[in-house]
Amino acid sequence: MQDLRIGVVGLGLRASLADAAHRPGSGSVVTGVADTDPVVRATVAERFAGAVAVQDHRRLLDDATIDAVIVATPDDTHEDVACDALRAGKPVYVEKPLGITVEQCDAILRTAHETGTRLYVGHNMRHMGVVRLMRDLIARGDIGEPKTVWVRHFVSYGGDYYFKDWHADRRRTTGLLLQKAAHDIDVVHWLAGGYTSRVNAMGDLMLYGDLPRREPGTPRPDGWLREFDWPPTARKDLHHVVDVEDVSVMNMRLDNGVIAAYQQCHFSPDYFRNYTVIGTEGRLENFGDRPGDEVKVWNTGPTGYRADADAVYRVPDSAGSHGGADGRIIAEFCRFAAEGGTTDTSPVAARMSVAAGVLATRSLREGGTPYDVPPLDPELIAYFASGQQRNRTLTR
Repeated sequence: MQDLRIGVVGLGLRASLADAAHRPGSGSVVTGVADTDPVVRATVAERFAGAVAVQDHRRLLDDATIDAVIVATPDDTHEDVACDALRAGKPVYVEKPLGITVEQCDAILRTAHETGTRLYVGHNMRHMGVVRLMRDLIARGDIGEPKTVWVRHFVSYGGDYYFKDWHADRRRTTGLLLQKAAHDIDVVHWLAGGYTSRVNAMGDLMLYGDLPRREPGTPRPDGWLREFDWPPTARKDLHHVVDVEDVSVMNMRLDNGVIAAYQQCHFSPDYFRNYTVIGTEGRLENFGDRPGDEVKVWNTGPTGYRADADAVYRVPDSAGSHGGADGRIIAEFCRFAAEGGTTDTSPVAARMSVAAGVLATRSLREGGTPYDVPPLDPELIAYFASGQQRNRTLTR
């Protein structure tokens, strides 16, 4: 069978997605890249043998030899690029978050529905071993019915990753409680079996607001993302606009009654995600998210704290970026683009994670005022629940 021919729009921080999609002779191959940076375009021919490099993404969409498109551009451009691809009839992968406003997300979903073109959203944490292990333990009933979920997210590299480029500008991201937290909100929804219906949040720009910034138009410093500053107060060369919060705390009530909380800090000394899920018959907690790390379950008691737990499970081995999740999610997208069918990721779930992040960001900027998350059009919910049955069949 001929390889699925992939066009990639944006070869920046998530270039690993394109690398995962380039498997000549094994199902998919990158044959075109669109990027506005001429330096990036100059690397395409060597990185993906035979691939064309263009500046305007619409040239890829006009190319009849391109079967499907990966959109990995900055967050604020997702709506325009994704909708262009959907209207061109190209199955499209959109890197998370789906958009930076509820309206952008809904526009993408509506365009997919109207055109019947397949839409896939890259919430790769659903393919991470630790998340799938926790999901399987919950589904098996090891802790009973989930009632509350707590997430702590320590982001040691946050000052370098997110405050030295466009992520620090709320016009490009809405805020890190959306951009960075969209993965975790989606996982909370997946583990708890519901979507956020009401949120409130608090947060602040506590540390990076007063540190030295670059002048507009100044390139990022040499060694960016290879050399890291410590302590956080020593960081310099930040983006010329820094107006997103570096600490945030978000409370959620889900539509099935589950109560959840998410906390994020961008000046922690370590990088770590910690999930706790408590059900009617026990609780589980992850201790690391890499292969060989542990998920522990306590489901007898009551007792004092027991470090050994009642059961301990190892996160399964995997290879590749994000614990092997990038390779698995791209494989799922390629299969979906070519054949359709069910997927572990969900455009509706992606929209709901953004919606929760948007309303939480509004809340924290308005003193913690609670907000209801706007519902999605039932027609769109039904369409995506049916597996996007109006999809077109690829001809290759």
